[in-house]
Amino acid sequence: MSRRILVTGARRGIGAALAVGLPDPGDTVVLHHLGAPHETPEIDAVARRCRDAGIEPVVVTADLATPAGAVALADRAGPVDVLVNNAARASNVTVDALTVPEWTDTFAVNVTAPMLLAQALAPGMRTREGGRIINVTSATVRLGGPSGPAYVASKAALVGLTRALARAYGPDGTTVNAISPGAIRTESEAELAAGRSPDEIDAEVYQRQALLRRLTPGDLVATARWLASPGAAAVTGQVVEVGGGLVYR
Repeated sequence: MSRRILVTGARRGIGAALAVGLPDPGDTVVLHHLGAPHETPEIDAVARRCRDAGIEPVVVTADLATPAGAVALADRAGPVDVLVNNAARASNVTVDALTVPEWTDTFAVNVTAPMLLAQALAPGMRTREGGRIINVTSATVRLGGPSGPAYVASKAALVGLTRALARAYGPDGTTVNAISPGAIRTESEAELAAGRSPDEIDAEVYQRQALLRRLTPGDLVATARWLASPGAAAVTGQVVEVGGGLVYR
């Protein structure tokens, strides 16, 4: 039976890897991105990779910084079997410089949007005999950084939301879990570490990570596929660390 899967923030990095690697041939994947003009070539490339894998892509745009944007995305996505809340707003603002707008803008994308999407789409999952919600959190919740406090706190809140939604939707047969990536080598990492050499970043990661290789977005795919599979039907409210031994639970 084919599935319909929504992946937010699907144009690159972890989102792109999950958008291509999570669906099976014959599935439909809804590829969400913000819609800025410079993003078009990247999301088009992801859509091509999906088609090459036998997956039907549907590209949608929405600004998840606003509640209206999240509700609009749910409407455009239609009924889905799997929701992957991957889109996130980075924030490296230190606590001394942190402003209320920075705090609220970060929480809007990283916590409020996943809540609104789950709220809008979970009822449809019930009619499809249960679904899967996968939230992408962060190892910074365990480490306290290096991202700024708004980002770390928002990802911790997403963990709490994951557990609350698992309780709420469990009776419907829908599972809600989170994946916690460690130091994943992505385009965002390079942008946030502007001015630092890749070798310097790698050396810093290796000092803290058990595995002596850099993880890539593709390292998260197998975990996501398992959480979305019938084999994980009894797993809900959990956070799975995929960080090469960066942190332990």
